Amino acid sequence: MGFYRNCCVIRGGRQDSSSMNAPRVIRSPKEWAVGRNLIIAEVGQAPAFGVEFAVFRQKPGERTTHSDSKREQAFVLMSGSATITLDGVTQAVSRSSLFDSPPTCAHTARGGTFTLEAGSQGAEWAVVAVTNPRAFEARIFLPGDVEEEWRGKGLVQEASLRNVRLIFDSKSRPESKLVVGEVVNLAGRWSSYPPHHHAQPELNHNRFTLPQGYGHAEMGEEVFKVYHGDTSFISPGKDHSQVAGPGYGMYYLWVVKHLEGSPYVGPEFTEEHKWLLDPTQQGWRPK
Repeated sequence: MGFYRNCCVIRGGRQDSSSMNAPRVIRSPKEWAVGRNLIIAEVGQAPAFGVEFAVFRQKPGERTTHSDSKREQAFVLMSGSATITLDGVTQAVSRSSLFDSPPTCAHTARGGTFTLEAGSQGAEWAVVAVTNPRAFEARIFLPGDVEEEWRGKGLVQEASLRNVRLIFDSKSRPESKLVVGEVVNLAGRWSSYPPHHHAQPELNHNRFTLPQGYGHAEMGEEVFKVYHGDTSFISPGKDHSQVAGPGYGMYYLWVVKHLEGSPYVGPEFTEEHKWLLDPTQQGWRPK
């Protein structure tokens, strides 16, 4: 499991009391072990997200079977190649780059069973699971099923231009308790911008184009540094946005959990920054 670190401000050698309830970032281990690397448990662990998140690594040629009697599961291919067998359908998939290749995702309801057979280079998956009594049809989302949306184009000198890939949400999977997607954050630019918030909790899992890469994540009035493999938790209602260090492309898988009676339908932008959405206002430029 990764290491926890509170996102807090230290002043005069003491923890600032205003930061005690700030979101946390879970640091990546030096290397993910073969098998299931649990990062956040669904219950009994802070932060209280209510969703399990893990990184699952397979050795070359390894074949594994996955089923959960109570939880829906989403397996997003991060790297390598594999063959997925799900509901009688066999599909060969591969991913050479998080930054240049859209995702593949196997998504099943509780009780669904599928197998993964890793290719010659092995495979790595991001795994999301949440208790959900609803039944729905299992599906493999292939790269061609995932629309890439370049957000921020034409706004504030394109300082927040990024590639957003929505794998599934309440429109495409209404019975799911999850929204799952990816963001490719261009080097030195912002994403989740202008700052916004929503009533539902969110998880971000970061990767960078180089292992020494880093970025900064805003959570309300707090800012913390995120590195390759880190996972961060965004509390409900917290304004948030991210920026990548110049020279380092930043990727993050983002997961939002629907709340009972309050499904996620989109962000609510922070009032004082809404002007940034107006393409006629590009902000200050040097003379």
